[in-house]
Amino acid sequence: MKHHHVPAVSIALIHNGEIEWTKAYGYLGVDTVKKADESTLFQAASISKAVAAIAALQLVEQNKIDLDEDVNKYLQTWKIKNSSFTEKKPITLRGLLTHTAGLTVHGFNGYAQTEELPTLIQILNGEKPANSPAVISDLVPGSVWRYSGGGYVLMQQLLEDVTGSEFPTLMQRSVLSPIGMNRSTFEFTLPFLWSEQASIGHDSSGKKISGYWHRYPESAAAGLWTTPTDLARYLIEIQKSLRGGSKQVLSKQMTEKMLTKHLGDWGLGPALYGDNDSLVFGHTGGNEGYRCLSFSYAYSGEGVVIMTNGNDGMDLIMEIVRSMANAYNWSSYKPIVKNIVTLTPTKLAIFAGTYLMNQEQVSLLIIVKENYLVAKQIWNGKDFFLYPEGDFDFFERENGYSIKFESSIDGTLTGLLLLGEKWTKI
Repeated sequence: MKHHHVPAVSIALIHNGEIEWTKAYGYLGVDTVKKADESTLFQAASISKAVAAIAALQLVEQNKIDLDEDVNKYLQTWKIKNSSFTEKKPITLRGLLTHTAGLTVHGFNGYAQTEELPTLIQILNGEKPANSPAVISDLVPGSVWRYSGGGYVLMQQLLEDVTGSEFPTLMQRSVLSPIGMNRSTFEFTLPFLWSEQASIGHDSSGKKISGYWHRYPESAAAGLWTTPTDLARYLIEIQKSLRGGSKQVLSKQMTEKMLTKHLGDWGLGPALYGDNDSLVFGHTGGNEGYRCLSFSYAYSGEGVVIMTNGNDGMDLIMEIVRSMANAYNWSSYKPIVKNIVTLTPTKLAIFAGTYLMNQEQVSLLIIVKENYLVAKQIWNGKDFFLYPEGDFDFFERENGYSIKFESSIDGTLTGLLLLGEKWTKI
């Protein structure tokens, strides 16, 4: 924890369909005396999407929204502008949930406590005080998988328009309370008593985030405050529903649809890995000052939730989850053996340069270091190390992520693919 500048980590372990144990380590903040415990709140970041998806699927079951109808049919306060892309195929709820709607905006930075908060309409339009670009259609819906937090903001607006309820109220009534997630809220301004029990976010150097944490009016995409115990209850509820043993939030049939793979191995909300008895559903999350992971086998009743209050928390999380995979004999997340190939300095040199994520104002600087590459995240200064396993294929050392460089017909390097995202060399 000290090495990764993470003051607190909290864990909930699921075994045989039940929470077997929970444990928290560390302190709410780097220089605070209050220890973290199992009831300490963390920001769930993008795990919010998987939980929020349940409310959307409930409306599908109630015949208030069709998964495959044009969402403009249901939107009242804001509509997607017609384009050459949407003329070919409409944007649907299925597309929003699976990140295949062809909408822009990967994620959100949140707002400091002193900053004015935008409305959902301002966020969708990219208008001040919103600090993110407009959510627009720039790909034919259903043609490719591309992660889009902007799509989940549109889903949030859709749910509010259809139900007439504010999103946090809707989620409390239809999802959080029925599951028993009593230490969870989508309110982006925490009640005072809860704020006293919330962990404080920290940057990569271990410094507290100004104002302790950012607020996220993009609630469906990033706004859930919760605990590992509550998220474990959500995972267990999905496990039970899939077996036909619970209908607290979704029917067995709808849960099966939710856990059916679409483009990018994505379900209707969660990411999906493996197949049949080894099917896994889950999500990771990263808000300013927080990193977290939820992971569950769909059928065996195993899983884990790990939450931290540091920007480098994912490295710690992966160390923990790999140890758990060994201890509990999980088929996923076990340490991976990779074979490093030797590339000449001349060959490595062609990969050096700056890469820009499509449609996002974030960039990577890649430099050559001996027999490997160093990728520096310009937005936060963090480095990670890439080792060659083929002429154009590399892997990240800590987590084993695959990186594939791309070139044109004449051999000119054009970009790279990382975790489903395309980066263009500039």
